[in-house]
Amino acid sequence: MTTTWTAGAVGVLPLPSGRFVRGRGLRRPLPDGPPPAFALHLLGRRPPAVDWESRWLRWPDFRLPADRADAADALREAWARAARERVEVACGGGYGRTGTALACLAVLDGVPAPEAVAYVRAHYSPRAVETPWQRRFVARFR
Repeated sequence: MTTTWTAGAVGVLPLPSGRFVRGRGLRRPLPDGPPPAFALHLLGRRPPAVDWESRWLRWPDFRLPADRADAADALREAWARAARERVEVACGGGYGRTGTALACLAVLDGVPAPEAVAYVRAHYSPRAVETPWQRRFVARFR
């Protein structure tokens, strides 16, 4: 039984290591197929409960995470879990905060930080990572 995402599924970002992470906008319906086992929600306010394990990271729209240490911890958890579980990273629209987080996961997976935004734009969405400060956040992420 497959416990991770399938390559080519809606919103799924393939990472160089072979891990897959799904990005999504919470204002859109849940895609068809299996649900995530773990979701990292990047929102300014606490999200509604879901039927799977989730973690909320306070991250206002068009901004950066309120607590950078908590963000680094949450992103490392999502990256580690993606090796064996269906991990979803989601914000309201699925592009700015989600793209920024996905680019940080790419850095954790070995993509050089200066190339991570381009990697996510090529493999997830050309709209990913919306603001200059989000791009700078990725470039400085370790």
